[in-house]
Amino acid sequence: MNGLRASLAEIAAIRDAVRHGGAGRAEMLVCPPATLIAAAADLCKGSTVAVGAQDCAIEASGAHTGDISPEMLANAGATYAIVGHSERRADHGESDDVVRAKADAALRAGLSPIICIGETRAQREAGETLPIVGGQLDGSVPHGLAGDRIVIAYEPVWAIGTGLTPSTDDVAEVHGFIRRHLAGIVASGVEKVRILYGGSVKPSNAAELMGVADVDGALVGGASLKAADFIGIAAAYR
Repeated sequence: MNGLRASLAEIAAIRDAVRHGGAGRAEMLVCPPATLIAAAADLCKGSTVAVGAQDCAIEASGAHTGDISPEMLANAGATYAIVGHSERRADHGESDDVVRAKADAALRAGLSPIICIGETRAQREAGETLPIVGGQLDGSVPHGLAGDRIVIAYEPVWAIGTGLTPSTDDVAEVHGFIRRHLAGIVASGVEKVRILYGGSVKPSNAAELMGVADVDGALVGGASLKAADFIGIAAAYR
């Protein structure tokens, strides 16, 4: 929940940096608050920078005051929708079933869902990381799809905004587990599922984290608010 119209200048700076090769080989996606999606999409039109939403409703339309359907988001220019972010799960009590319904809704509207999963600090300290992650995958990811239709974002909840990051060995273990587990969920192309890492990613640690096996990109939080930091992370793909 950050960003007013003045923040569009940062999105324009990201767009311009990408045009001049600042992002290397990375695909770039910005997910501003819903109030800025249409304006951001207009700014990025004709560039390779995609625009997405931070959430979506399940229904396409109807008496659901305050909700924003994926069809509305697509109409505003979004091509992706984040679903199941840990803050949505914690602040709004979203269950795996709700997250899967939102992912299905995003697909219905032609959006690519970025499905977030991840364990809390208590769960990690209890040695429950892999069972928790596996259960979230089973419950949150629509079954029987081709792998290139979904994106998974692993965000250890305890690392978000805390400055803490798991070791590269820990990240490799979880991402490898996710890839293997998804083989029983997607219909085909498990190698085409993009698995993002999210949790205190910044320019200073991006190259190390992005170099881990089965890490296909980053879900960037606070560091995405400044174009220089966001592009600095993308520089890991040069």
